[in-house]
Order: sequence, then C-alpha cells, then structure tokens
Amino acid sequence: MDRSLTGREVHFEPDELIVSKTDPRGVITYANNIFCKVSGFTEEELLGRPHSIIRHPDMPKCAFKLVWQTIRSGQECFAYVINRSKNGDHYWVLAHITPMLSETGDIIGYHSSRRVPEPQAVNAIIPLYKSLCQIESQIGGTQGMDAAYEKLTEILSDKGVPYDQFVMSLA
Repeated sequence: MDRSLTGREVHFEPDELIVSKTDPRGVITYANNIFCKVSGFTEEELLGRPHSIIRHPDMPKCAFKLVWQTIRSGQECFAYVINRSKNGDHYWVLAHITPMLSETGDIIGYHSSRRVPEPQAVNAIIPLYKSLCQIESQIGGTQGMDAAYEKLTEILSDKGVPYDQFVMSLA
C-alpha cells in the first residue's frame, strides 16, 4: 500500500461525524461509514489496527503524548488533528476523545468523535504543529518528542490554559 503524501485535502460535510472506538491500547474496534469514506480504508482494513494507521507525518508526536496522558487519566480531550488517508490525501478534524469506563470505573477503551474544524483554527494551529515537528525531527527519537512536548507545555503554561481550552480558543 503506497502511503506517500499527495498534498490533496479530503473534505467532508460539517454535519458528518467521523466516529471510532478503540481498546485501551488504541486498537480500532469500531469505525463508522464516514470514517471509512474519509480515510479511504474499508472497515475490515481498520478493525484490529492501531489508530495510528491514519497518522500524518505533519502531526507532532508530542501532541499525541499530551492526548494520551489526558485520556489515560480518565479525562476527555479535544485536539486538532491532521490525518492521512489511505491514498496519501489528508484531512483535518477537531477530535473529541473520551474514555469508556466499565461499571467499576476502569478504562475499557476510548470513543472519538471528529468533525470538520473551523478553517481559522486550522490556520492557527499549523504554525505551532510545524514548529513542534521541527523540534522533533531536529533532535530525533524520544528525546525530540520530549523536547517538543516541553515546548508545548511551556506555551500552554505561558497562556495559563490547559490544552483543551487552548484548542477551543482557536475556533
């Protein structure tokens, strides 16, 4: 499967929701028809695969680190994410990720609803993501991700807001 980038953006309708569910490790257990349509993958290709199958290289790993820390702590999280379709196209989403809990309160998986983001929010987040990806690639490996994560948390600290509030302020 060729996963090179095309530079083309996939658009979906503002009233459409991309929905997926994963197990606690991020392995896809459910993908709705909109997810399949926009990503270009069939349901069979998505189920049982890590959600990172749609990770775009322009999406900083440190942002995912922040998302995972948030949802593993049992909190919901909002994030702007650029994803890669099966054919190398890309699409932006505003993701809302929530932990799914058992009757005893244990996290048994995650539910993600993604919708079309406001264009001004995407335009505002692109420079930040580019700078974080640059840090990650310059340093490389886990150290690069950690350095970019430190930069991201420094930015949030300077603004005096958690990531969710920062994300929602961009729209």
